[in-house]
Amino acid sequence: MFTPTFAFLVIKAMKSFILKFIFFFTVLLLGGCKQNSANSVVSKSTTKNEIQYAKGLEIYHYQGYSVLKITHPWPDAKTPFTYILQEKNGIIPDSLQQYTRISVPIQSVVVTSTTHIPTLELLGVENTLVGFPNTDFISSPKTRKRIDSGQVKEVGTNETLNTEILIDMAPDVIVSFGLNNSNPTLDNLQKSGLKVLLNGDWNEQSPLGKAEWIKFFGALYGLDAKAKTIFSTIEKEFQTTLALAQKAKQKPSVLSGAMYQDQWFVPQGESWMALFLKEAQSNYLWSQTTGTGSLSLPFETILEKAQKAEFWIAPGDFTSLKEMNNNNPHYAKFDAFKNKKVYSYALHKGAKGGILFFEWSSTRPDWVLKDLIAIFHPELVPQHRPYFFEKLN
Repeated sequence: MFTPTFAFLVIKAMKSFILKFIFFFTVLLLGGCKQNSANSVVSKSTTKNEIQYAKGLEIYHYQGYSVLKITHPWPDAKTPFTYILQEKNGIIPDSLQQYTRISVPIQSVVVTSTTHIPTLELLGVENTLVGFPNTDFISSPKTRKRIDSGQVKEVGTNETLNTEILIDMAPDVIVSFGLNNSNPTLDNLQKSGLKVLLNGDWNEQSPLGKAEWIKFFGALYGLDAKAKTIFSTIEKEFQTTLALAQKAKQKPSVLSGAMYQDQWFVPQGESWMALFLKEAQSNYLWSQTTGTGSLSLPFETILEKAQKAEFWIAPGDFTSLKEMNNNNPHYAKFDAFKNKKVYSYALHKGAKGGILFFEWSSTRPDWVLKDLIAIFHPELVPQHRPYFFEKLN
């Protein structure tokens, strides 16, 4: 729950999404997630990798089985992980017997990130979800209905998944993600015979790279063609919107984030959300910085550089200007605040308070880009209705 960033999005994600996205789910690793050898058959194969944009995912299809490689499960990971997806009566070569084997299509799954819920629903397999940690964070009406009826069970917290519940549940696969290569929970789960797959979508920086991870789930469910079609639609919408943005005649200056404790966090210039701001033809004031995470800066530095910024995007989880001012009167010193040009993702929430942006943004980058273009260049999309970002009043 991860991701799948706006500087302050990332920090707020540490509060709610550490329970869910990047910072949210301490991941299940090791054990059956067997690492590749340098002489892997996959690396020598002439079969074409099905993935175009995602840097951390590779899928190779063979007669009766597929090879799924997670090459960047977490930042600076040195060794990829390989899983063999075996179809009915498929014969696995001896050279691949060392890797974790999953019978596909799977019939039941536990996922640990809200970002995976939209993917399951788009593929039409949401009824296979049997468990999730911290279900209150799930906002989708379809899946919330299944949670409320008891069809999706709580499986503990991401730091300490409930081994007993999971063993009793016996899902075909547990899909998790890792911040590093150490998690005692995974050892217990895999020693009990459960199969855990790492998902590294949150580690992607490209908007289309994140979205392309729908093919990961497509492979698990034998729905490769459907996943490819869905992604192609998203890709086309994103590229069309990108072309539309090129018609913008100016690039307004943009500030992002807000204070957290005594520091202000802004997205670094190579981060996922900084890229969105660039593609939406805005002048993000920290676009020239390097790195894919966030910068921690004192308030005075932010004020000096961004006091005159025309727009303020994603000021944390605030839902009104009054709430912002009550939290920190210094926010009122910024022109974007004075001119009521502050836009937040926090107004769109699910029944239990989960923020829809955290759930859907990585799967639908075209929606994020359209929202930003509508903010910076409303003349280009005059009929647009916001998916995520709304002006604060």
